[in-house]
Amino acid sequence: MGQNIIKYSAAATLLGASTNAQENLELIGVPTPSGTGFQPAVTELARDLQWLDGMLLIIITAISLFVVFLLGYVIFRFNRKANPEPSSFTHNTPVEVAWTVVPIVILVFIGAFSIPVLFKQQVIPDGDINIKVTGYQWYWGYEYTDHGFGFDSMLIGDGKVLTPEVEEELIEAGYSKDEFLLATDTAVVVPVDKVVVMQVTGADVIHSWTIPAFGVKQDAVPGRLGQLWFKAEKEGVYFGQCSELCGKDHAYMPITVKVVSQENYEAWLSGAIEEFAGLEEIDSKIELALAN
Repeated sequence: MGQNIIKYSAAATLLGASTNAQENLELIGVPTPSGTGFQPAVTELARDLQWLDGMLLIIITAISLFVVFLLGYVIFRFNRKANPEPSSFTHNTPVEVAWTVVPIVILVFIGAFSIPVLFKQQVIPDGDINIKVTGYQWYWGYEYTDHGFGFDSMLIGDGKVLTPEVEEELIEAGYSKDEFLLATDTAVVVPVDKVVVMQVTGADVIHSWTIPAFGVKQDAVPGRLGQLWFKAEKEGVYFGQCSELCGKDHAYMPITVKVVSQENYEAWLSGAIEEFAGLEEIDSKIELALAN
């Protein structure tokens, strides 16, 4: 995929309403100020992860309270004033068996629920939509391998400062200033209730592609192809960020995914194939001109 800045300007000019598939989509997978919980889960994978997190929180809370209780009991029951004559025994077999067996039982219980969740993520089904994702410093490249076209996706606002010009760009792209540093000039568009399989790699250093509301995260390692999958169940706009420290602009490498109806996806796809195919021709001419 081309990597010169002239191409990006051409892309921004060429991509019209047909590739802006946002039209009245709800912003769902978006971070909230001072938020401490999860984003709404819109995939089975995300629901599994959030349920598992809740279960583990109950277990570790119970263990923590039990340990605090034991510490308090020992402090008050066996201090020097309450117990002037300390015991001289060297071991207690029932207690030693208990503190060995009980943690094993707890770990087996946790594994019985966590391993199926892990395998569900790692066993990749056949995809209805297949996309190759490449992480660059500091933007993402996407290739719709089933249809033979691709595009680059970059942060809206190169200056990384919310100026009136950047706010205007956001509004033209269908966002608001609240989505500054989250929105990209071109979004990944996928249909609702379809299995999307992504192959993820890096072109320079390690990046990481993630959408919290989907419950997916995959490192993009140069020279390797990782995989992830998801099946979004609700139309909307979802945001993510590169989640692996990758250089000075790591914080400015957002991810935008729009989940749309099948009808809107087919309309977007038709226009995107035509427009991005034309963009490839422009890119070839630009590269040839630069070479000369």
